[in-house]
Amino acid sequence: MEEHSDRLDVQVSVGDQMVLVRVAGEVDIATVAAFRSALWSAPPRPVLQLDLSELRLLSAAGIRTLLAAHLRVRARGGELVLVDPSPVVARVLRATGLHRVMPILEPARVVEAARRPLPATAHLQLVA
Repeated sequence: MEEHSDRLDVQVSVGDQMVLVRVAGEVDIATVAAFRSALWSAPPRPVLQLDLSELRLLSAAGIRTLLAAHLRVRARGGELVLVDPSPVVARVLRATGLHRVMPILEPARVVEAARRPLPATAHLQLVA
């Protein structure tokens, strides 16, 4: 699955236990529909990871979409995990308080999570 425009590129990789969504560019009022579409079309898995390392802008519309996706994934018994947000996006996540709502994995923590034995619960943190 892939959504692409001049300002936003979303790539989705599906694994057995995890869906990885790589987001690059800008999520604002003009591109949020494509962002939302990619998140909503991701198949249900225990973990939905969003790689935000290439995201340059996250607007209020993007924040609302992230929160809605978080609630949607939790309602299915899964977990939404944000991975390696760019510095600008990390500031937005802290300013809005989303860093307290959703787990955020930095690059070193992603490697650590991949080495950790899998828990027996439905809330898994896997890295493909």
